[in-house]
This record gives sequence, C-alpha cells and structure tokens, in this order.
Amino acid sequence: MRDEPARVAWHFLAAEEVALRLEASCADGLGEAEVIGRRAVHGENRISPRARKGPLRRFALQFVQPLVVVLLLAAVVTALLGEWVDAGVIFGVTLINAIIGFIQEGRAENALAALSLAVTSEVTVLRAGGKQRLPSTELVPGDIVLLAAGDKVPADLRLFRSKDLQAIESALTGESAAVSKHGAALPEDTLLADRCNMAYAGTVMISGQGAGLVVATGDRTETGRISRLIAEAPDLTTPLTRKMASFSNWLLIAISLLALLTFAVGLLRGEAAFEMFMAAVALAVGAIPEGLPAAMTITLAIGVSRMARRRAIIRKLPAVETLGSTTVICSDKTGTLTENQMTVREIHAGGVQTMVSGNGYAPNGKLGDGQEISGALRECLLAGVLCNDAALRRSNRHWEIVGDPTEGALLVTARKAGLDERTLATMFPRLDEIPFDSARQYMATLHEIEGTRIAYFKGALEQLLPRSVSMLDADGTVVALRRAEIDGAARNMAAQGLRVLAVARLFGAEATTLDAASAAGGLQFVGLFGMIDPPRAKAISAVRACHAAGIAVKMITGDHAVTALSIARHLGIAQAGDSALTGRELAALDDDALRTVVRSTAVFARVEPEQKLRLVRALQANGEIVAMTGDGVNDAPALKQADIGIAMGQAGTEVAKDAADMVLTDDDFASIEAAIEEGRGVFDNLVKFITWTLPTNFGEGLVIVAAVLAGATLPITPLQILWINMTTAVFLGLMLAFEPIEHSVMHRPPRPPGQPILDPALVWRIVLVSVLLLAGSFGLFLLELEQGNSLAEARTVAVNVFVVVEAMYLFNCRSLTRSAWRIGVFSNPAIWYGVLVMALLQGLLTYLPLMNRLFATAPIGVNEWLEIAAVGIVAFVVVGLEKRWRTRRRVGA
Repeated sequence: MRDEPARVAWHFLAAEEVALRLEASCADGLGEAEVIGRRAVHGENRISPRARKGPLRRFALQFVQPLVVVLLLAAVVTALLGEWVDAGVIFGVTLINAIIGFIQEGRAENALAALSLAVTSEVTVLRAGGKQRLPSTELVPGDIVLLAAGDKVPADLRLFRSKDLQAIESALTGESAAVSKHGAALPEDTLLADRCNMAYAGTVMISGQGAGLVVATGDRTETGRISRLIAEAPDLTTPLTRKMASFSNWLLIAISLLALLTFAVGLLRGEAAFEMFMAAVALAVGAIPEGLPAAMTITLAIGVSRMARRRAIIRKLPAVETLGSTTVICSDKTGTLTENQMTVREIHAGGVQTMVSGNGYAPNGKLGDGQEISGALRECLLAGVLCNDAALRRSNRHWEIVGDPTEGALLVTARKAGLDERTLATMFPRLDEIPFDSARQYMATLHEIEGTRIAYFKGALEQLLPRSVSMLDADGTVVALRRAEIDGAARNMAAQGLRVLAVARLFGAEATTLDAASAAGGLQFVGLFGMIDPPRAKAISAVRACHAAGIAVKMITGDHAVTALSIARHLGIAQAGDSALTGRELAALDDDALRTVVRSTAVFARVEPEQKLRLVRALQANGEIVAMTGDGVNDAPALKQADIGIAMGQAGTEVAKDAADMVLTDDDFASIEAAIEEGRGVFDNLVKFITWTLPTNFGEGLVIVAAVLAGATLPITPLQILWINMTTAVFLGLMLAFEPIEHSVMHRPPRPPGQPILDPALVWRIVLVSVLLLAGSFGLFLLELEQGNSLAEARTVAVNVFVVVEAMYLFNCRSLTRSAWRIGVFSNPAIWYGVLVMALLQGLLTYLPLMNRLFATAPIGVNEWLEIAAVGIVAFVVVGLEKRWRTRRRVGA
C-alpha cells in the first residue's frame, strides 16, 4: 500500500481507484501477511489517549494557586507563633481544597478515553476471500468491512456496495435524519454531512446492507481528528478563577508591603525589633482572609447542589460561577433545542391542508379539528403506514422508533388518526417492494386490498409528481392532476422549514411483483407530508429569558440552512429577514472577518466540527464568555474550548459529557436558564462574602498600624486575630452561601468579563466599615485602659467589637443594594443560627477560664457590653444609610 496523504478526498474517487490506491481487492480482501505488515505501520484501530499528568504532579499543582498560597502563608505564620492547632486547621482547609481540585481534574480528563470506547466494537471483515468476525481494533487500511442494520461503523469507510443502506450520523454531523448511502463518486468539495458514499467511525447503520474499504483507522478517522481537536483545546481559566487569582496576587503584595512598612516604621521610632516583628506578623495574619478559599469552594458546592435539584449536574466547581458570567450561548439544534424526534406537522391531501398536533414519538395529538379521517387524507395516511419499514414501540413509558425517524413519524401520525400499523400490515400484507434507494429517491410496496392490488409509493416530490397523471380529491375520487396546486403546497411547507415527503399510488396493479417499470408512470398522486424535528416545549421561553438577561443565543448546527433558520425564527433566536451562514461560507472567511460576522449572525448551518471550534474561538476573541451546548461527538471539541461546555445527559454521547463542564439530566434547554440563574446567585453570594470579610481584615490591619504609629500596645494579639478570622468566617460569613437568589438576578446584563470582583461602590463600603472597626475597637480599647481596666479586659472588648460589628454588618451584606428589612429578616435562617453560635463562642472566649488563659482574655461587665453593642448599632445604621443614599443616587441618575 502506498503512503497516502493525511487528507485524501476518498469520496471524490471512484471505488475502483480507491481500491487501487489502497492496494486492496474488493472481491477477496487483504491477506493475513499484508494485514500484519499494515498493522505494523498504522498500529491498532483505536484513538490514542492524550498524555496525562501523573497523579502526584496533579495533586502538587493544586498547591501553587494564588488563593492556596495565601492559606499556606497564614498556616506558616500561625505555626511560627507556636499555635499548632490553628495552623493545623488552616492546613486542613488547604488539603480539602487540593483534594477537591484533584478529583475534579481527574474526572475532567476522561473525554479521550470515552472516544476510544465509542469506536470499539465487533466487526465483520472479508479477508483472504472469507468472512471473519474480529474486534474493530484489528482493522487496517484496505480491509473490506461488511455492514448491516444495527452495526456501528468501526473505521472510516469508502462504500463500494450498498443495498438500501441508511445511517444515523447525528453524533458526527448534527443531521437528525437518516442518510441514505451509495457507492458512486461525489464532487470533491462535497461537505462531510453530504458524503453519502462514506461511512464514518462511530456512526450507526439502521437499515440495509453494504460493504466498504477501510480508508482511515484510529487517529486518522474523522472521530480521531475530533479527538485531536479536544486534546489541543486549552484548559481555560474561568472568569472567577482569573479574578480571584488577580485579587489574591494583589492582596499578597499589599500585605507584604504593609507588613514591611510597619516593621520599618516601628524600628525608626525606636521600638524593639521583636515587638515590631510581632506587630508585622499580627498585621499579616489579620490582613490575610483565611476563610476566603474555603468560602469560595463551599459556596460553589452549595450552588452545585442547588443546580442538581434543577436538573443540571456540574462536573467542575468553577463552572457554577462561569454560568452567571455567560454572555453568549452557542447551542446545537438537534436534540438540544429540538426534540430529536421527527414529527409530522402538516398534511396536504386532496387539495386540503390538515394540521397535526403533538410532538415527538408519543402518539398524542390529533389531525385538524378531529374531523373524520376519510377520502384522500385516509389514503395518504394508509400509504405512509404500508410503505414503511419502521416500527413504533413503547418501552418504560417512553415511545421509541426502530428504524428511520422519518418513517417513524408517519406511523405516529397514523396512530393519532386511529390507524394501527400492525393491524393494517395484517389486513393488507405486503406482496412485494422496491426498497428505498438514494438514486431513485422513492420506495414502493405492493398490497392487496379488498381484492385489488395497490402499489404505494413514498419519496421525493420531484420523483413522484412527474410520474403522476391524476390525483385523489378530498373525498377520495380520482380527478385531474393539479400540479401547480401541489407545487405551491410543497413550497409553502419548505418555506416553514418542513421536510416534504410525497406519497402516490398505482391503483389496480396487475403484476404480482414490482420493478422500475411499475413506477414509470400512471400514478395517482395522494398527498404531501410536511415534517420537522420540533423545538422543545420550553425552549422558546428559555431563549426569551436569556435575551432578557442580556445573553445572546446562537444556533450552530450541521443541519440544512432552511431548516435551521426556520427553527431559529420559531424559537426567537433569529428574526424575520435574518439569514444563516453555512459552513461553506464560513470556510471562506479569515479569522478577522469571522470575528466581525459572529457578532451579527445568530444561525450557523451545515457546520463541521472544527468550524464549531473556530466559531467559539472567534466569540472568545471578541471578549465573550461562551457557553456551548451539544450532545454529539462532533460537539466535544467546542464543548471543551468553550468557557463552559453543557452536554445533554439523555441523548448525549459519553464523549460530549466528559468534555463538558455541566450535564443537563433532562436534555432541556430550559434548564440552562435555571442554571444561569443559580450561577449568578452564586457569584452574588461570593461577592457578598468578600464584601463582608475584607473590612475585618483591613480593620485588623488598620488597628495594628494605628497602634504602631501611636506607639501604643497592640489592641489585639495575633492569636486573637486568628480566633476572630477563623470563627467568624465559618459561623457568620459562610451563612451568606445559603442566601436565596435575589429576584432581580435575571433582569440585569451579564457582568462584563473585564469588570473586577469589587466595583468602586463596594470598595468604598469596605473602607467605610474598616474605619468604623478601627474607631470602635481602638477607641474602646483606649477607653478601657483610661478607666483603669486591665490590658486583658481592654483587648477582650476590642475582640468583641470586631465580632459584634461583623455580625451587624452581616445583615447589611445579605443584599448589596437593598435594605436588610426589605429582603426579609428571616428569609435566610442560617444567618440566625450562625449569629447564635457565634454569641455562644464569644461568651466562652470571654468568661471560660481555659479560654482566658489560651487567648489572654478576661471577663467584662454589662457596661462594656453596652458600649460594644452601641458600636455595632452605629455601624449597622451607617452602612444602611450609605446603601440607601447610593440607591437613591442611582435611581435619580
């Protein structure tokens, strides 16, 4: 076998030329010696797994993230202070975060393994003149593979023999209808979805028989190319991780500089080096938000739990927040926005249009207004049932089609009219048939009905109408053919995106068999079926909700442009006058032109896998946060490249699920709306936690700096700071993770990707609360010393000021814009539980002798508690007034 280039246009070559190039025989297949030689060159027919990082390396990499560095720094400082319990707690949080990241990353790398499984099967091969049943991994280029209904194609094949062979290729091309196969050569520029003389690895044959030459195995197949696209797609950081990394880096630098500055200023003032070192350590411990990484993980985990209840399974924690930042959803059509179940919408018979209700394969619905099924309409339904090789079955309360989905749709329609295909097949047995062939573009069956032989034909209008000389009128009488009327009805159906199927009959056939001469002419035209893969019931409102939330929805499909555009208009994705961009047109655009086109185009049709990937990259280059939905192998590269990939749980392939960040258990596009709402709520709660926790850290740092500048004793010790930070983060701050989603969350645009976590208004609020904490704690500390109380009592007051102000401020952080009273005082019970536990802990810290010895605290009296409460109330009122002022100013603007 000569060495072939990587991308030979096999569909363009005649079957004889393909065999010649592959040095193979279509009659006998390869010999065993030739097979061994070729396997040595090409290897096994399996997709090569991507080299993965070892488990130890993956685990170690979890500790180099900026947020983890912050935690490790806090743990080291705590250990240096000799507080091994606190250091152990911080190290424990770090370890938990690392384990979660390790597990999630391991699960995310299963996509390529799933691809290998997707093409591994048993296969019938012709070798040395005899048939053999072999594992598909043993195939080599030049092998002859024999195909039959139900077979999964084991490699890329150039077909040279086909008898009624049909394949479902939706997992690869996105086309929902069965594709008829043949062996004739095709034009060189034929798109992947139209290469009817090829059978691709991973697709499934649903009818007929055929044979093909293996032209590509393993990584060289179309599925293998998709595998490489998945492997080449980088693991993108999410908006949250990018922002948190930037925030943490800034925080590390600021804390380090401030600690060094405090140490230097103290030395210049003549203070002891050890005291200044301890002050710098206290400042660093106070300024580091130890609970932030844990809070982020727990908040995301709670979001995962909420989404699971709303039928969205998150595979990677940061994807929760990414959904809330999404600006564009790129959705596959088949099985995602549509039911992936062909459905007859309209019948034109005898000059009368009859609408059909109901979706999918469940025979629920009716024809027209429930009128009597008779005349041309009944004959049209009868033809659709008898000239049919599909079967309708009910399994586990679900209806399913065995065979061609288009033929299945005809059976469902007949059931809606009260016609059962099994009863009709018994009453009117099939005497002979002309199987469907893509060259003929029709199928015919012969039956005997009430002593008369009738042949029914089903196929393309352009094949059956020219052969017709008359037609059935509405009442069933035979009348002259009204060709213009039939053509007009077909055009109207096509304009609605309906796939048109014609039926005709040959009444009183004399022969007992059918052949091509039987269909030469003299047919009576019966009617037209207009069918479509219908949109999902909730998809229209889901798309509308996405638009209201400022999220663009774009359809990217392998289906035909007319069908895709019709569905898109029905869903509200495209408007009247919009056009679709086809894969052929897309291929002619360079990257810069594509970046311009994707802004204004909502429908992309006949798109191939690498083009989906290119579209996602073009949108990302425009600064968009892209969510990509899909269910097939062809969607996997784009799912992995997108900021968040969303796979279908029921109809989706394992490849798509493993490449995705999120899986919809109900395959309903409407669930994405719920997931986006949850994602926005999660981000809101994270911002609320950050807005709540930073004033404590900054306030502690300001207290230390103020004490150094004033030459005073530290109002709080490093160990007391750790107590404040760790206990309040767990029992107060984390309660914000349970905060219900605010009603306005889906009535605002997505957060701009470049927008920082904290806007100027929140930064100002953090500074305001930090100053209140400084004034309250330092002021009461000095007051206690002036009144003659001990240092331990004064520090106990300062510690309790921080905790009480944090508790009061927590209620103001439940909403960053609305009053604490307007959102419902008891709408988040977790807040009250947290405050109660924190009050008990502060009681123990203040009055339990053991805690007094460990943390250098002392019991305080009622007057001190009244002073502390007054500071907390003042902080609550001031922040509430600031929010009200800012809200009025925004409304007035």
